[in-house]
Amino acid sequence: MNDIIRDFFKMESSGGILLVIAAAVAMVIANTGFYDTYDAVLHSYIFGMSVSHWINDGLMAVFFLLIGLEVKRELLEGALKSKETAIFPAIAAVGGMLAPALVYVLFNSGEPELLKGWAIPAATDIAFALGIMALLGSRVPVSLKVFLLALAIIDDLGVVVIIALFYSGELSTMALSIGFAMTALLFMLNAKEVTKIRYYLIVGLILWVAVLKSGVHATLAGVVIGFAIPLQGKTGEYSPLKKMEHALHPYVAFAILPLFAFANAGISLEGLSLSKLTDVLPLGVALGLLIGKPLGIFSFSWVAVKAGVAKLPEGVSMRHIFAVSVLCGIGFTMSIFISSLAFGSEFPDYDKYARLGILMGSTTAAVLGYVLLRLSLPKLATQNA
Repeated sequence: MNDIIRDFFKMESSGGILLVIAAAVAMVIANTGFYDTYDAVLHSYIFGMSVSHWINDGLMAVFFLLIGLEVKRELLEGALKSKETAIFPAIAAVGGMLAPALVYVLFNSGEPELLKGWAIPAATDIAFALGIMALLGSRVPVSLKVFLLALAIIDDLGVVVIIALFYSGELSTMALSIGFAMTALLFMLNAKEVTKIRYYLIVGLILWVAVLKSGVHATLAGVVIGFAIPLQGKTGEYSPLKKMEHALHPYVAFAILPLFAFANAGISLEGLSLSKLTDVLPLGVALGLLIGKPLGIFSFSWVAVKAGVAKLPEGVSMRHIFAVSVLCGIGFTMSIFISSLAFGSEFPDYDKYARLGILMGSTTAAVLGYVLLRLSLPKLATQNA
């Protein structure tokens, strides 16, 4: 595995531990006497936006910028470069998005307002999933790590499309026009082989403001900027994309995602009865992650292999694929993000119960996925020793 992927894996696995800590601290604060202070800070305003919005619309745009960079690199020279290597994780990712959404819809079909959350269990938290996998160290074959990485990146790209199509508000023609102009300018810079990153960031900042005002979710600006950054500089040794990707990783893994988790996982359990945990909303989310994800990923993968459309990565069996498919049921940050878009301030109670479902499903998927992966690896470990 090349240095970029190795560095990425290590960074995300370490960041996953911070995510757990941040979420746990937020839950403790939300259920103690500090909740009012916690809530007041998140809803205090800075330059016309609440702290919560700055985190969800601003800092998360940087996270999506990193996703854009990763997707572009993988498409041009990584695991998604050729049809042969890309088709298997792509098929698995499609199944892993369709099945959880279907499970959620089956549980919530009688409530039209709740159907807005259909995409909540469709997402995978790459930081958590890689973090759990990293606990098994060198026992995990490189090809399985690359499969999870490719699947999660395609999954993230699917989430971007879902947000653009289904979770945008009323559109502003003027702001959209400015956004399109800035997008064109970004790719013009790329076409002119401009390699100085600061020019992309200046135009990208204007794009972010335009998208924020347009009604389309502001995080999408990050993906566009990422796609515009050139992979190669004027000399073969310099890569603006890889330089930016490497620079952003520690900030995203160790600051932005843990901060997002801290700001969004603080759910007060006051007055919550056990019966509420089994309502159709939290149950649909939890089972979408816990059953829908592995069902979709594994079944689509199995059919693709049996039909000869794709083949298993070297050193990987269907047992490993099933374990990874369960691990992909960790939706956490991405699912919480979609929940805030689906319900948000309009239906705060729905958002709260959806997040409870996310926490239940993601936690169970993490534990079960780790156990299954651990059980599936011993023979492979002796072969690779």
